[in-house]
Amino acid sequence: MRRRKAVKAIALSTVSPYLLLREPKKGGTASILPGQTSSFESPWHQWPDMLWTGPEFWANRLQDWQIKDGKAICVVSDKNRSLHCLTCQLAEDSQPFETTVLIDWLNHKTQPSAENYAGFMLGGKGRFEDYRSAAVFGEGLNAGINSEGKLFIGNVKSERSIKLKETIKLSIQATAEGSHYTIRLMALGISTQKPADELVAAHIPLKDLSGNIALISHFSEENEAAEQSSVAFASWAIKGAKVKHNNNQKFGPICFAQYIIQKKILKLTAQLAPIEAIVGHKATLQIKDGSQWRTLKESPVDPLGRSAHFRVEPWSFSKKMPYRVRVELPLKNGKQEYFFEGMIAQEPIDAAQVKMAVFSCNGDHGFPDSDVPLHVREHKPDLAVFLGDQFYESTGGFGIQTSPLEKSSLDYLRKWYMFGWSYREIFRNIPSACIPDDHDVYHGNVWGEGGKKASTDQGWAYPAQDQGGYKMPPEWLNMVQRTQTSHLPDPYDPTPVEQGIGVYYTSWNYGGISMAILEDRKFKSAPRQALPPEAKVVNGFIQNPDFNIKAHYNVEAELLGRRQLKFLNEWAADWRDGAEMKAVLSQTNFCTMATLPKGSIIDSIVPRLPIPEPGEYVKGDAPTTDMDSNGWPQKGRDEALKIIRKCFALHIAGDQHVAGMVKYGIEDFGDAGYAFAGPPLNNIFPRRWWPPVEDHQPLPGQPAYTGNFHDGFGNKITVLAVANPRKTNLNPAIIYDRATGYGIVTFNKKDRTMKIECWPRSADPQKTPGGQYQGWPITVSQQENYGRKGIGYLPTLRIQGAKNPVLKVVNESNGEVEYTLRINGNTFQPKVFSASSYTVKINDPEKGKEKIITGIRVAKENNESLRIDL
Repeated sequence: MRRRKAVKAIALSTVSPYLLLREPKKGGTASILPGQTSSFESPWHQWPDMLWTGPEFWANRLQDWQIKDGKAICVVSDKNRSLHCLTCQLAEDSQPFETTVLIDWLNHKTQPSAENYAGFMLGGKGRFEDYRSAAVFGEGLNAGINSEGKLFIGNVKSERSIKLKETIKLSIQATAEGSHYTIRLMALGISTQKPADELVAAHIPLKDLSGNIALISHFSEENEAAEQSSVAFASWAIKGAKVKHNNNQKFGPICFAQYIIQKKILKLTAQLAPIEAIVGHKATLQIKDGSQWRTLKESPVDPLGRSAHFRVEPWSFSKKMPYRVRVELPLKNGKQEYFFEGMIAQEPIDAAQVKMAVFSCNGDHGFPDSDVPLHVREHKPDLAVFLGDQFYESTGGFGIQTSPLEKSSLDYLRKWYMFGWSYREIFRNIPSACIPDDHDVYHGNVWGEGGKKASTDQGWAYPAQDQGGYKMPPEWLNMVQRTQTSHLPDPYDPTPVEQGIGVYYTSWNYGGISMAILEDRKFKSAPRQALPPEAKVVNGFIQNPDFNIKAHYNVEAELLGRRQLKFLNEWAADWRDGAEMKAVLSQTNFCTMATLPKGSIIDSIVPRLPIPEPGEYVKGDAPTTDMDSNGWPQKGRDEALKIIRKCFALHIAGDQHVAGMVKYGIEDFGDAGYAFAGPPLNNIFPRRWWPPVEDHQPLPGQPAYTGNFHDGFGNKITVLAVANPRKTNLNPAIIYDRATGYGIVTFNKKDRTMKIECWPRSADPQKTPGGQYQGWPITVSQQENYGRKGIGYLPTLRIQGAKNPVLKVVNESNGEVEYTLRINGNTFQPKVFSASSYTVKINDPEKGKEKIITGIRVAKENNESLRIDL
């Protein structure tokens, strides 16, 4: 990868001491393998020209490799470009193997150097024992030819120089001698059919020759020819008893798929590889109806995002249904079919419980994250939600490429593919919502300002972000949103914002759980633009220690925007289609539950802060004023919470990098609803909550950091639980010490409760059922999500003629809706907040019946009741 030093790209340091140069042997290149042996041969000659090297390979980077004229070409001359064979690995045993490839040196503009080379990587290993980890992060023993024309194996190179202006056949033959290997590297001139040179290395430890096999192109010098193609490879063959073959390890052309069912509409988005240039390609959605596969829809492939979108209306199946995405590609050897199979789940309409798996903040420390799907499967979730930062700019190495548009789209797709490669088994068979956050669009923070353009003339990071708006072009942003959100229910109001950037905020009703899906970032004002200049805002942090942000409650600044507030109001009052409970899904929460060492004016220090020991309380911290959270602007925060509590909704969010359970307060502590910010999957920014606790009263029996607090903006929060980073003595510490994991939220429709679980990545829920983070699980009732204290109650309503009807309470003095709720049963006593008279509307939305009673006042006696016949 780009971040690795050039010396590591030459060879693993543990290998070089064992390399011994031998005298070249004269003669041909006959195979060393006895008898017949299975083999792999690259099929590039069967594919048309395209910006992808095929399902058997993983390219680092995606945009740097393509097929042209039957060859795999590295189209840049830069560091550590590699092309891994996914379906072949070298086993750990001491068997022989061979690999050969034809190579054309394309870049003749660079100066001859041992630091520029091409050839093979052998025994590539990643961070984990998984071919996917090795494909992205692998390091191994490199062998090939450098731009001086000299063969090399690790640190040893030949004396002779080969002319690089003709096609060369590189061949490696490896044989075991006890616990060590001998490698013979040969170069054959294709035009002369004579050996040009060979090099032999011995005493290579067996352990260094297990793992991935890859082709490499490494040009270490910064030069003007960096954008020139470096080398072309053809006819790559791998064979031998040491080679393990597994065709199930192919990736693409259908990488993964996400779907959602809403109001008898199925929307499914299949993420494809870059196959759009293949003439005659066809992508279809099929279901297995009985014993036969039946085609429902055909879809074009988006030429930028390489996704295929399917909409089936009406979706008339009430039972689970096998599906598959089928891609047909006309290749030179005939039409080839590829499939991605899964299950359209049966909607849990009649189930007593609906279980949601919650994820966010997915760095690449744990890639390919094979433990997460295995652990999540034990919970048997009904749906999954991915609430932003599906990856980070650093994911997979190399940073980001922001232009030109075609290259930047492929750059995005490589990171997005890694996300799907990790987690597709979670959402293959259950519906899932996915919403992008700031890092998904190459921002550290986003204040969208209604979609305006953020100029990068003064720099890419803070100077651009603090203007508000988006740095990447609108075509690219819409591509990101199509790949991640096009399977969501139709947006409430699809009118694009500035620059023609689309929107996706919407509602999703599944299994009786009505969810509002918000866009926290798109309409939010940039704090640097909204606050006075003396605040000196940098990256959402106030640099002036004398500036009092709490005095600027009424600042003219948007949070969700007028459009989303209108949607939120209508959604809160809408209990149609069997909705029984409600939840709000968003990128981040409506408070700033984070601390930093007192006096800190920006959070760039977070990754360097020490991780405390178990039981240690970190002192000297203070709540932050990070305006990337929805704790700012405070007025907009309160406005949103007043709407959300009117439908007794639980708030579920990501982004925070520290899991927490809070109850929001507006005028008083706890007068709004509960919020759960789930833990990060892979934590690149291990935030923490260590507030000053002198003279503080925590919750009974709970840690000192729980209880009533004001965040840095003065917002009232009651902290119930926090998963702070702690030392675990588990490896790798960069995963386990940073409080990573996932959430499980169970909506119990029978007793109207919500159970929130918070699981560490390290815990197997089956083997360690009590292994959650301290303070969890937490169960709250639906009605606790409107914690405002009433001055009294109306008479008990006894409703006849409807099961679980919807109740709306309206204050007649100002016409304001106090709240709307689908009650559990047919008896309910409404609490009210003033001595006014009230209108109560009772309706059965499924049967279309409604009853309105006006002039109801607070009951004087507890036994007062009112019968209502629908």
